[in-house]
Amino acid sequence: MSDAPAQNLSTPIEPDDSYTALANEIVDIFYKIYGTHAGFRVNHAKGIVAQGSFVASSEAATLSRAALFDGSSIPFTVRFSNDGGFPAIPDGAPGNIKGMAIKFHMHDGSEVDIPMLAVKTFPMPTGEGFRDLLMAISNSPDSAAKPTALDEFAASNPTVPASFNTAGTPDSFAHEEYRGLNAFIFVNKAGHRQAVRYITTPEKIVYLDADEAARKPLDFLIDDLPQRVAKEPVVFHLRAQIAESGDQTKDPSQSWPDDRRVVDLGVLTVSKVLVDSHAVQKNLLFLPTNLTDGIELSDDRMPLIRSAVYGVAFARRSD
Repeated sequence: MSDAPAQNLSTPIEPDDSYTALANEIVDIFYKIYGTHAGFRVNHAKGIVAQGSFVASSEAATLSRAALFDGSSIPFTVRFSNDGGFPAIPDGAPGNIKGMAIKFHMHDGSEVDIPMLAVKTFPMPTGEGFRDLLMAISNSPDSAAKPTALDEFAASNPTVPASFNTAGTPDSFAHEEYRGLNAFIFVNKAGHRQAVRYITTPEKIVYLDADEAARKPLDFLIDDLPQRVAKEPVVFHLRAQIAESGDQTKDPSQSWPDDRRVVDLGVLTVSKVLVDSHAVQKNLLFLPTNLTDGIELSDDRMPLIRSAVYGVAFARRSD
């Protein structure tokens, strides 16, 4: 591990009332786009919940002093999902971004959450920009004349197609790679600080082409996972891409160079899919700000904004 800090290991921004205001705006627009579906998430409404255990690698402990990386078996709950607020969206819908959110149940009773998406970058650099993207989507129904508001927004914000164009349709949630997108700071026992981004990699990656995906049943990914896990556990590797000096950490719409070192943090073994998944996921809340000693926020504002959005959306669906 390099002791040299990345360029932006500054004190993370603290949340204030502006985060809640922005979160409410974003949730309002999600409802405008997708309507209200009682008991379902306003985004990533369709999903399935499983459980498993994580065992960290020895190298993980050199990067971070977090108890998550102490090498013991740590149980987790994981939710795989489709993008969007429609509970009945086809699993093979074109360009639909898959999600994987992990909640680690620490031995002291606390939780550590890692929400991830199956794209290489976030579509906008800021929460305000993401709000504006959602507004463009809401103003671009199927009946809208071309170019739509979304077409014009994407043309003037190239980070949008750069993100969306990296989404594929896997043949299984177990065969997709998911990324944390936001930078976090690992702190080891000696106090060395290192910026990282999470990547969760399966044993193999398998994508369907557009014709194959269109021929699949509505719920083929949801139906596949319990059948697959019943035969044998599904394995992922939790990894960390390591920033080098000069790599910015505040903009999730910009990737780090492909030659940056990637460290295997440990093995995630999914061993059980919950039969009452639909009921369980109503009460699940994954917050990227649920951290632990040895893992800190960077100067990226997006985890704070995402946590505010998820909290507002959770409260509304619980009303």
